[in-house]
Amino acid sequence: MTDQTRPLSDSELPTFDRPVEIIENPYANANRSYTTQTHLFNEAIINKYNRSGPRYTSYPTALEFTPIADGMEARVLAEKDPRVPVSLYFHIPFCRHLCYYCGCNKIITKKNSDSGDYLAYLFAEIRHKRSLMQGDPIVEQVHFGGGTPTFLTDDELVKLWNFLQTQFTFSDKPTADYSIEIDPRELRPTTLEILRGLGFNRVSFGVQDLQEKVQIAVNRVQSEEMIQGVMTEARRLGFHSINIDLIYGLPHQTVDSMRNTVERIIDISPDRLSVFNYAHLPERFKGQRQINEADLPSPADKLTMLGNTIHALTDAGYQYIGIDHFAKPDDELAIAQREGKLHRNFQGYTTHGNCDLLGFGVSSISQIGLHILQNPTDLNDYQNLINAGKLPAVKVISARLPDLLRRYVIMNLLCHDYIDFKDVNARFSIDPMTYFIDEIRQLGEMQADKLVDMDAKGIRVLPKGRLLGRNVAMVFDTYLASKEGNRFSKVI
Repeated sequence: MTDQTRPLSDSELPTFDRPVEIIENPYANANRSYTTQTHLFNEAIINKYNRSGPRYTSYPTALEFTPIADGMEARVLAEKDPRVPVSLYFHIPFCRHLCYYCGCNKIITKKNSDSGDYLAYLFAEIRHKRSLMQGDPIVEQVHFGGGTPTFLTDDELVKLWNFLQTQFTFSDKPTADYSIEIDPRELRPTTLEILRGLGFNRVSFGVQDLQEKVQIAVNRVQSEEMIQGVMTEARRLGFHSINIDLIYGLPHQTVDSMRNTVERIIDISPDRLSVFNYAHLPERFKGQRQINEADLPSPADKLTMLGNTIHALTDAGYQYIGIDHFAKPDDELAIAQREGKLHRNFQGYTTHGNCDLLGFGVSSISQIGLHILQNPTDLNDYQNLINAGKLPAVKVISARLPDLLRRYVIMNLLCHDYIDFKDVNARFSIDPMTYFIDEIRQLGEMQADKLVDMDAKGIRVLPKGRLLGRNVAMVFDTYLASKEGNRFSKVI
């Protein structure tokens, strides 16, 4: 076993994953233009490079999970550095209605008692994991995802939050990020007020499309008045940041209808927007079989929708963060990108990449030091492990030295559009131009197409290439060649 392939010990973890102060960040550039320069939106170039590929919420990606050895999760928790702050993720899988487009891990049920039973399992998992951790790591970030977290009753939301206060110490810094995904159809009159009172400061919810015909086709009907009401109430209560999800490529969407939806959403003025490409994979997601493929827009129309959306959002002042995310310039996400502090993890783009991620609940993922661990995706399997008094992780990825190097390169390309060779050399003691000679050669065609620029100092993703950042990242992914293309969504 060579030094390049042996697993690293926690003491060998490079400093970029430690809570240390970096005096000079080579990726900080307040004057850099984080737009796509929409006049460079080139349909021919996008069609040329529009292949399937990972979203790189981790590297290695989730496809590299292997079965976990007995006792490994306990060791990882026990060895966690208590000085490293934590981000907590809670997966609430329940939904009352099936959105036909959805590929998330969810359970469709109208039984309110299901959530109460689930909380008991969550509490047991939290107690068990916390009992193994040393010290008192500070919680800087919390996210309730799903499914539909607001499937929980108001009392259950309070109960879960109050229980967490008994197990962890929460940061009271202005930068602390406590967020929850909400379904406007699943809000009681007091839910938002209760969430804000508990300390949640960010909310996210799916709109997807405002056209009733489209909403009926995907089984998610919610009026524009309902959306506007949620926004108004969230603003009144003082939530710091509000995210809205949109999807292009849904049944019955047209270029004109999507343009109209985007214009109305701009008027509603969310702080952040996620604009996803609908990937129709009915062979993988049963709910999508309810969608008539003949009702889907053509690939050419989808591309036009994307181009129009980018034009509209950037003209309205939104900063293009990357992949499918936009934010107002004064939002923490946009500021973090300009300051060179943006990260990616299983929650997407984040301002808290310095944290260890602790996941709780069915299908949740933790990322602690060198290790990525996943709970069972089946609820019964998860519950059986908890009932047996066992930690629930069933899969693991343990990073090796080349993984950490490539993770660093990929994440900086996706977050900051740049790799500084001097910085990489200082962190990993390699000559990047020699180590990545094959990758640099592969990028030659992208350089000729003016998607990237390369010289002795580093690699830059140019404005014309920002939409294709995943393509640039894929060049550095040594696992990708062995994966089936249909396991991933198209880049655009």
